Amino acid sequence: MRALLDTHRRSTTVQVRVPMDDGALTTFEGYRIQHNNARGPYKGGLRYHQTVAQDEIKCFSALMTWKCALLDIPFGGGKGGVAVDPKKLSEGELERLSRSFIREIAPVIGPYTDIPAPDVNTGAREMGWMYDEYSRMFGDTPAILTGKPIALGGSLGREQATGRGGFLCLDRIAHHRGWTREKIRVAVEGYGNAASWFSIFASAAGYRIVAVSDSKGAIHNPEGLDPTAVLEHKKATSSVIDFKQADTIAGDDLFALDCEVLVPAAMEEHIRDDNADAVQANLILEVANYPVTPKADEILKSKGATVIPDILASAGGVVVSYIEWVQNLERERWSEDRVNGRLAELMYGATDAVLGRAHEKGNTNREAAYEIAVDRVAEAERLRGDW
Repeated sequence: MRALLDTHRRSTTVQVRVPMDDGALTTFEGYRIQHNNARGPYKGGLRYHQTVAQDEIKCFSALMTWKCALLDIPFGGGKGGVAVDPKKLSEGELERLSRSFIREIAPVIGPYTDIPAPDVNTGAREMGWMYDEYSRMFGDTPAILTGKPIALGGSLGREQATGRGGFLCLDRIAHHRGWTREKIRVAVEGYGNAASWFSIFASAAGYRIVAVSDSKGAIHNPEGLDPTAVLEHKKATSSVIDFKQADTIAGDDLFALDCEVLVPAAMEEHIRDDNADAVQANLILEVANYPVTPKADEILKSKGATVIPDILASAGGVVVSYIEWVQNLERERWSEDRVNGRLAELMYGATDAVLGRAHEKGNTNREAAYEIAVDRVAEAERLRGDW
């Protein structure tokens, strides 16, 4: 069984040809890797980043299997991406890239087979282009992708879902610990979609957001930041740095700030063995995928810090992707309250299950989360037979 769960079902490598604005034809390498579908169709995002590589995508496709199983939604795990720096492409080139990529992976995806979604440097715009291209090939198929624009069958609440899910996870933990929200200082690494929405929801609930960051640096105000004002500043200046109501600090200095909660919500492997010892937070909430390396995890454990794993804390996006998929298949539109209510139900249930398993067995939260997820996938494999 272990060998079966360790094996990826399919790995597809494609050459994505894009006519550039200057008339040249450029080829980028892309991937769609499918890990396990015992519990349902493959599910996972498509990312555009210059560091995209096959091994990275394989890792994240497996992560999606466990994430979906932990949240008990009927999907398996997949992931994809293109090795490209999207900041160097015009909007027209990005559209042609997106359309070419979906054409290349079309033979291995489908609304009952594999349903992609946004990821790093992709969003509703790219999903809209891909949905249109796929539908030109196979007829109108809104359930082929999630994270689409609302006007093209996207779900209300999807844009905020990853950040909201992380906030719901934190708030459930705070409830179990008997915390007073107003006394909890939170430092957030990143200020993209997930980080900004997490900060907005947490601040509105009473938590004190004392720091946020982006690729250019970080800002810190021990009295608390206004996340909406920071977002407006970032939109106007392309960065959070130099925000007037805060001190600008080096990005890595954020990890060492005096706070109760640290939320890595940017890229993978940002908390490593060379900076983990500086972390002062008692609770680390992994809203990014794989932000803490295994060695750093051991260091944090030795310091007595609690880590809430990514397959739980970052699961809000895939939960609402599931809800969007259901709406598309049924040709229905759920209200935002209904979407958010179902998200809260699933996030609270999974958080309670992880905390309960960890307490019962004396495990870390990461160990407990993976035990639950692997047990569910293994049960599905056994019931399917033929292995």
